[in-house]
Amino acid sequence: MPAKEIKELRQAGKLDEAYAMAISELEAEPENLWPKRNLSWVLYSQLDSLSGNPSQFITKINELKALNLPSGEVMLYDNLSIVLSKAARHLASGIPVNHTNIRLLFDQIRDLPLVKPSKWYSVLFHGLHKAFKELDDYIEFADWWDFANFRTEDYEKEKLPNGKEVMALVEQAYIAYAKHLLPYYNQEGTHIFDRAKAEAFLPKLIQLSEDHPGYQYPPYFHAKLLLALGDRDDMLSALLPFARKKRNDFWVWEILSEAILNDDELVFALYCRALGCQSPEEMLVSLRQKMASRLIARQLFNEAKTEIELLIKARESKQYRIPAEVSNWQSQEWYKNATALRNNSALYNQYNNIADGLLYSNVPEVNVIVEFINSDKKILNFIVSESNHGFFKYERFIKDVKIGDVLKVRFQSGAIGGIFQVYTVAKTEDEAFRSHYYKEVEGTVKITPGKSFGFLNDVFINPSIVAKSNITNGDHLKANAIKTYNKDKEQWSWKLV
Repeated sequence: MPAKEIKELRQAGKLDEAYAMAISELEAEPENLWPKRNLSWVLYSQLDSLSGNPSQFITKINELKALNLPSGEVMLYDNLSIVLSKAARHLASGIPVNHTNIRLLFDQIRDLPLVKPSKWYSVLFHGLHKAFKELDDYIEFADWWDFANFRTEDYEKEKLPNGKEVMALVEQAYIAYAKHLLPYYNQEGTHIFDRAKAEAFLPKLIQLSEDHPGYQYPPYFHAKLLLALGDRDDMLSALLPFARKKRNDFWVWEILSEAILNDDELVFALYCRALGCQSPEEMLVSLRQKMASRLIARQLFNEAKTEIELLIKARESKQYRIPAEVSNWQSQEWYKNATALRNNSALYNQYNNIADGLLYSNVPEVNVIVEFINSDKKILNFIVSESNHGFFKYERFIKDVKIGDVLKVRFQSGAIGGIFQVYTVAKTEDEAFRSHYYKEVEGTVKITPGKSFGFLNDVFINPSIVAKSNITNGDHLKANAIKTYNKDKEQWSWKLV
């Protein structure tokens, strides 16, 4: 058998001679497995040299398939994934990309018994992923390849020789799959959305995000699929737990705005909250354009010009096209007369409470009364009830606050009598609640000789108030008092405000 000679010719690059000898051997013994093996490796080498020639590559694939080699030829079928990925990458790099050839290649290889999972099967995915990711056939390809075949290594970022890290292959795959599941209109104007596939894929996407919290984009497409799948009436209940985890990402707020498009004021607040996040400017250009449109409608022209100038600068830095709508704004009188601000942070901050109110809308609000304020540290003490009280930092939520104010608060965590973490804080009116802890008192002041403090009926007057207001024994006084907890005596009492 000329197996040795065929191998030597193949390894020397004399593929035509190796091919002729292998064909001759097979013709002599067409049912013998060994001549088929010898020819298969010659065809493999030919395929390796034909990745840039789609028609000849496919011809050779069909010739290899015609040998009907058993799936047990593991080494051949594993290595075959290498040359197939080369061909796929070559097709994907064409300008323009030849979609017909990509599809033709896929149709010819989809019934090959390739070894999976394996390093080279993952390499094949990478090549075909690049070729298919812009095609409507992506899901068909991905289902054929089967994400269950990803190896542990495929979940890790790839580090390039220059030190730059590339998104993990698995993350790329799930993003592309989810993107192709989103509803769209085809060229005929038909709405395309495979609800069953989206519902089946969503738990897998959720699991991926939980197992790999460092992946940045799967949660985004998780939210987009939720929007596509849900009724807007109950959409928020599905979105909010996820959104709270990603509240520092601008796109979370933008997606929430898509769920409540019928509430203009709330959408505006969500845009403000989104633009207040720290994000690369090139990622914000579309959102800034939508925000500018709403600012123009509100005749906030200086703020609108600010957004427009920021988005133009970002687009020009990346050599992106300036949208016609933006160019049209620039030509209008209001734009020419407006003065751009350094930024719109002051505007954004005014709407934080409204946006956060939506984010935590399924967390119950609790009414509290402000019992004490440390204005230097921006901390206030509050009372919910005689069995629930504490303190929290208020500056991020509310600026103008005083003792006796009633606030509605969404609590995150805390220990009774200690510091609490809160989600939202806003002023409210609840006189019935307030009257339990805040009252007006009138009477004669009693200050014991030699003491710096006093009492008005049962209300304690702190030494600082005595000194500041120059209060003396026997003064007639009308003032406000608030209930407070005395830690030393472990009891509630009243003190003068």
